[in-house]
Amino acid sequence: MNKSPEITMTRLDIQRLDKVLASLDAPINLLEALEGEILRAKVVSHDHVAADVVTMNSTVRFIDEASGREFVLTLVYPEQAGKPGTISVLAPVGIALLGLKVGQSIDWRGPSGRPLKLKIIDILYQPEANGDYHL
Repeated sequence: MNKSPEITMTRLDIQRLDKVLASLDAPINLLEALEGEILRAKVVSHDHVAADVVTMNSTVRFIDEASGREFVLTLVYPEQAGKPGTISVLAPVGIALLGLKVGQSIDWRGPSGRPLKLKIIDILYQPEANGDYHL
């Protein structure tokens, strides 16, 4: 994989994700991938995160440049995943999206190991930009 782009996460998201990581029995490679992204992220306060950053519970429009397919999904915690239009933060695509800004791309491995090149086109909803800190 190429050098990963800089990512930003909120302190509140990281606190919540740490609890998820401590309580889940998910495949170790996914847990390690999420933990690695948390460790490399620039950390900001939830009330100072830019509106163009993918945070938890953000609804994101992105494209897989490898396939040309465009998606609109909401990044959610594992217990909220499975509903139409959601993607778990513990899915490979969910891990890849977290912390990216509009216009950024990341090379990542999909669920079956297929290479992905995900690019953020737009953030349709970000909780922090709307003052929804309880999500």
